Amino acid sequence: MNCKEAERKIPSFLQDELDGSQLEEFIAHVEACPECKEELSIQFLVSEGLERLESGNNFNLQEELLMKLADAGHRISLHHKLWRTLICLEVAVAVAILIAVFVVLHL
Repeated sequence: MNCKEAERKIPSFLQDELDGSQLEEFIAHVEACPECKEELSIQFLVSEGLERLESGNNFNLQEELLMKLADAGHRISLHHKLWRTLICLEVAVAVAILIAVFVVLHL
């Protein structure tokens, strides 16, 4: 992912609209690119900050953004774990089918 693609995806990230692979690419790019991380911080500050100021609540936007990024990392990790589990289940089913075929052919 390049910087232009990452910048276009910031609003989708802030609204939790990125799917697993898009989210993973976005987070990887933002974590490696200080300019895009700064742009993410600015857009987060603008979108969330204005809303919070209007409601009069206290807030720490930098901490909230870090929590949002951490949550995205956890979702990516969960996605990978579920994918590995699915692959293991598919292998187990394939082995079970092979065993069943072997048993039927040798009866």
